[in-house]
Amino acid sequence: MPLSERPYEKLELYGESFLSNSELLAIIIGSGTKDETSISLAQRVLNLDGLKDNNLRFLQSISISELMKLKGIGKVKAIRLKALGEITKRIEKPIKNEIYINSSKDVANLLMPEMRFEKREIVKLIMLNIKNKILKIINVSIGGTNYAVIEPKNILAEPIKIEASKIILVHNHPSGNPKPSIEDINITNRLYNCSKILGIELLDHIVIGDGVYESIKFQKF
Repeated sequence: MPLSERPYEKLELYGESFLSNSELLAIIIGSGTKDETSISLAQRVLNLDGLKDNNLRFLQSISISELMKLKGIGKVKAIRLKALGEITKRIEKPIKNEIYINSSKDVANLLMPEMRFEKREIVKLIMLNIKNKILKIINVSIGGTNYAVIEPKNILAEPIKIEASKIILVHNHPSGNPKPSIEDINITNRLYNCSKILGIELLDHIVIGDGVYESIKFQKF
């Protein structure tokens, strides 16, 4: 490979924006094997993405063991790739110390980058004070590809502990379609009734899809 086409040298000469995803990934991987270049190996890593969209975000959800099943990817390379996935997730998160929620769209903007590409159903709970300032965000359940166990008692334990006035439930649909299921609506009704007894307002239940969301709303923000 000509010197000017090697990932390290190409980035130095032309800048990072001129590199393809496989070339950028090759720099993280570091070296290839005796049988293939780091770029070829990086392309095979990209092919592990079930969506086949050549998007690096799949590194946020793929496991180290899954990466190591690929010939040429040992533990060190797999850990580097997982570190890259976590870095991309953290870069996408807001860095403000105080965040106020005034609409369903605010919630979607906050959590969409993190949740839209998850391959498992993850349920998050946003806890707010009386003025809609976020006090805390936690994961309350991590499920499979099409379900997650959601129980009101598990959801409400932390809001009670920190004396939150309001809560918003958020979960993703790995399919990318945010249309609420019958189960989603049923758990929303149960949680609304339970939280109301405890003096906590359930403001919303938001379902995150791939770039879109739907709201099962009870209260005005």
